[in-house]
Amino acid sequence: MPVQIDALDRKILIALQEDASRSLEEIAKHVGSSKTPVWSRIRKMKEAGIIGQQTVLLDAEALGLEACFFVLIRTSEHEAEWQNKFLKTLQERAEVMEAHRLAGDIDYILKVRVANARAYDEFYQALISEVRIYNVTALLSMEEIKSTPLLPLASVPS
Repeated sequence: MPVQIDALDRKILIALQEDASRSLEEIAKHVGSSKTPVWSRIRKMKEAGIIGQQTVLLDAEALGLEACFFVLIRTSEHEAEWQNKFLKTLQERAEVMEAHRLAGDIDYILKVRVANARAYDEFYQALISEVRIYNVTALLSMEEIKSTPLLPLASVPS
């Protein structure tokens, strides 16, 4: 069940999403409040699990990770043991940026970030050597049109 937030919480979350490196004083000024209530609300939202790990966003292409593949996986295996091994394998692979279990013809989709096609093939070969997979289709992203970690907070109910 979603945690209820009010307008001030929403402003704080928007400010944090825009730049979590801001000082508490800067955030309070930005949202029109003082430091103590803002700090208290941030603490409560962390405890409620609304605010998770804080990190920094890196530019993958600037770091040489120029290839983004979306990997569609079909499996004929649906036993708990296979799923546990598959999920463990995905967790251990740093190239896997996202993994989703799907409804429909495709069982899983992965977002994989690597340097190039050769690096993707190395990832693919390692994956299929660790886990039995029925079918894998890799789609190379030609251009990233939009990517954002920002949630649409305006549509979150109060």
